Amino acid sequence: MKLPFPLQEGEQLLTLARRHWLFVYPKLAAGAVVALVPVGVLWWAMARFDWTDDALPRWIALGATAVWLVYWTIRLYLFKYRYDNDIWVVSNQRIIDSVKNHWFHLQMSTADLVDIEDMSVTRAGILGTLFDFGDIDCQTAGAVRKFALRGIPRPREVQALVDRLRDEARAIAKE
Repeated sequence: MKLPFPLQEGEQLLTLARRHWLFVYPKLAAGAVVALVPVGVLWWAMARFDWTDDALPRWIALGATAVWLVYWTIRLYLFKYRYDNDIWVVSNQRIIDSVKNHWFHLQMSTADLVDIEDMSVTRAGILGTLFDFGDIDCQTAGAVRKFALRGIPRPREVQALVDRLRDEARAIAKE
């Protein structure tokens, strides 16, 4: 995957994560149902009342169906695009939270490992426990005190990695 930002000199990508798949695929499926059920009901009603034989109602229904399906296709595409481009990167120097809502938007936050003061992991609910995803909150020494990774898979492993890297970075900084 091509990162939406350059790595710094000597920086190595150690892990890349995005929200757990449970945050996107059930919503995509629900969106597909919402998109397709009204179309099915419209065409069923038109066939039931014999409106498909008349040209005007058929063209109106075709137009409404086309507009409705294009709208939902774009909406679902942008939802999946946001999911694919909402990433968290842990490198040997920093944590990066990068979000692209659409092609013309990029929001990126970084926290140097040496600035991370403490971290907490929250894994709540049955789904979070069964599928091992949760939230990581990092307190930093920077101007923005809180750095949050939401819905991340295997949060305890990521926390352990960041803790180890933070300790190594602090040891190097003391030298």
